[in-house]
Amino acid sequence: MPPKIQQTKAAKAAAALAGGKKSKKKWNKGKMKDKAQHHVLLDQPLYDRIFKEAATYKVISVSVLVDRLKIGGSLARVALRDLEAQGVIKPVIAHSKQLTYTKVE
Repeated sequence: MPPKIQQTKAAKAAAALAGGKKSKKKWNKGKMKDKAQHHVLLDQPLYDRIFKEAATYKVISVSVLVDRLKIGGSLARVALRDLEAQGVIKPVIAHSKQLTYTKVE
């Protein structure tokens, strides 16, 4: 076996910097759901749309309004209280966490 050739300090430092350049493994593929852009303020066209469409639903809840009308949860709760006060909808289940309404025939 031939004798090893001793490297200089500069060559050793360059070799140390050259190693380990492989990038880290990515575990996800970058698929991310887009953040929903829901309305948080109630203006007149949105109010008219809620009043017209929500009265036709068979089952009305906060989650139904959020999903179908693209409004925020707090706005949906306010809309439900307003629709109930006007007599457009009536409560089916009045639980503190999940309010469920139906249309008035």
